[in-house]
Amino acid sequence: MGAGKSTIGRLLAKELRLLFKDSDKEIELRTGANIPWIFDKEGEPGFRDREQAMIAELCELDGVVLATGGGAVMRAANRAALHAGGRVIYLHASVEQQVGRTARDRNRPLLRTANPEATLRALLEARDPLYREIADVIVETDERPPRMVVLEILDQLHRLPPR
Repeated sequence: MGAGKSTIGRLLAKELRLLFKDSDKEIELRTGANIPWIFDKEGEPGFRDREQAMIAELCELDGVVLATGGGAVMRAANRAALHAGGRVIYLHASVEQQVGRTARDRNRPLLRTANPEATLRALLEARDPLYREIADVIVETDERPPRMVVLEILDQLHRLPPR
């Protein structure tokens, strides 16, 4: 959360001349509701079911850079779909960076807590090993402009053996 998936994903897609899709935005477009409203009405499990269906659908597309929500990796079905769908890029950001990047964002239901920093620490602890398990490329985003992150991703992608 707050690692720059949407920003960097858009730039990467432009550089690769591919379509960009954000699974959260696609859910919002299809439902006509924003993510916090879905969380309020259906709870996190309801949202995660929608997310899983959307990721499965988007991973079937060719020529797409896909940004997922940070929690997508928690479901094995999502990890399998992402791995099978193409190269997985893990944008890693420190908790300090995540706190700074999400502090004013009211569109993050999991951070509606008394201590968002503690929540982000717990989420990173749970999610980080799962992202590392499926990632083809891991890039640190702290204190780096998005363009530099994209250039590093491109460099690492070009070094990977074909699948």
